Amino acid sequence: RIQLEPLKYNRGMIAGFGQVIAEEGVGALATGLGPTVVGYFIQGWFKFGGVEFFKINFANQLGEAKAWELRVPIYLGAAACAEFIADIFLCPLEATRIRLVSNPEYASGLISAFPKILAEDGLIKGFYSGFGPILLKQIPYTMAKFAVQGVAAENICAATGINTNTASEGTKLAVSLSSGVIAGVAAAIISHPADTLLSLINKEGAGGEGTIMTRLGRLAYEVGFVKLCLTGLGARCVMIGSLTAGQFGIFDTIMTLTGASKFKFTNPNE
Repeated sequence: RIQLEPLKYNRGMIAGFGQVIAEEGVGALATGLGPTVVGYFIQGWFKFGGVEFFKINFANQLGEAKAWELRVPIYLGAAACAEFIADIFLCPLEATRIRLVSNPEYASGLISAFPKILAEDGLIKGFYSGFGPILLKQIPYTMAKFAVQGVAAENICAATGINTNTASEGTKLAVSLSSGVIAGVAAAIISHPADTLLSLINKEGAGGEGTIMTRLGRLAYEVGFVKLCLTGLGARCVMIGSLTAGQFGIFDTIMTLTGASKFKFTNPNE
C-alpha cells in the first residue's frame, strides 16, 4: 500500500498498519494472501532447488579447488539461472496479488481474480506486463540473497569457531537464521527500486499506453529515483529480512528431516 499510494500512506509502516485496519478492518491485511502463498511456494520450489542444482553442476564442472576459489560467482550464477526459471511461474501470480492489493474490490481472491484478469487483459498484458520488472527485481535480489547468505554464514562460523560438520542441528539452524536476516536486508535494498516499479506497473492503467518499457519509463520518471529507492524500504527490509531468515531455516530443516545433504564448498587447503 505504501508503494502503490505513497501520498495516502505516508507515515511509515506502523502507521500504515493502523490506517488499513481503521479503514478496512484487520482482514484487509490478508488481501492478496492466496496468490502470495501459491506464487512464492512455486517460486521457492524452483529457486531453492534450482540453486542447489546449478551450484552442484557448476562446481562439478570446475573441480573442487576452482569451485572454492570461485564460490561467490557460482552462488551468483546459480541464483540467476534458478530465479529466471522460477519467475516464469511467479509472474502471473504476482500480477494477480498486486491487482488485488491495489483494488480490493476487483475480486474476492485468487480463484476469481485469475480468470477475470485473463479474460479482460489477455495472457501477456494481464500476467506478464511485469515480467521485465520482476526479472530486474528478483534476479539481483536472489543473487544477493544466496551470495550474501553464503558469505555471511562463512564469516559467522569463522568468527565464532563453529564447524558445520560437527555442530549440532540447533547451532546450524541459528547460523542459517542469522545469515538469512543479513542476506534478506541486503537483497531488499538492492531490489527495491524494481520492486516499486513492479507494484506500480500492475495497477490498472499505470504508465498509460504503449510498450511495457515505455510505461516503465514514464512511471520511473514520474516517481523519481530517490522515491523508487526509498518509498516503503523500511517495511520491506523488515518483511524480507524475517522472511529470508525463515526460508533458509525451513530449507535447512527440511533437508535434515529428509536425510538430504546441502551442497557445501570445500576448502582444499583444510
